Amino acid sequence: MLLGKKRKMGRKIEEMTVGEKLTLTEKIEDKDLLLFLGLTNDANPLYIQHDYASQTPYKKPIVPSIMLTGIITSAISKYLPGPGSHILKQEIDFPKPVYHYATVQFLFEVTEVNLTSKTVTINVHATNEEDQTVVTGTLTVCPPHKMNGMNGTALENF
Repeated sequence: MLLGKKRKMGRKIEEMTVGEKLTLTEKIEDKDLLLFLGLTNDANPLYIQHDYASQTPYKKPIVPSIMLTGIITSAISKYLPGPGSHILKQEIDFPKPVYHYATVQFLFEVTEVNLTSKTVTINVHATNEEDQTVVTGTLTVCPPHKMNGMNGTALENF
């Protein structure tokens, strides 16, 4: 149980500033794709079958867009603002496909800090090894809220 234990939380809205940046590099490996596709029960042949994908405009299997979105949401949860944050809105475009074994460089930048609504706007831009844009997007994020301490009698009956 986590009750009563110290948890490391992300940065609160008052600690964030416009212009903050985070870079993240992800190499897309077979194990990651197979795990993701297995967890989501997604058998789209465009993602895993070379013979099918070779007959499409992509010419080879591509990485699911939602898997790239997962990398983005994970970066928000882990780093910017970090644990305790929540994505309220996202608009993400995928102008070019990402292929298996690609290395994708993500750049996140805080573009707005709204103290009234207690949200931050974060832009994301990702490129592949050829420096082609593969992801662009904007996210509205609620950073973690200030936590009140729990007293020792909060769960007396348990």
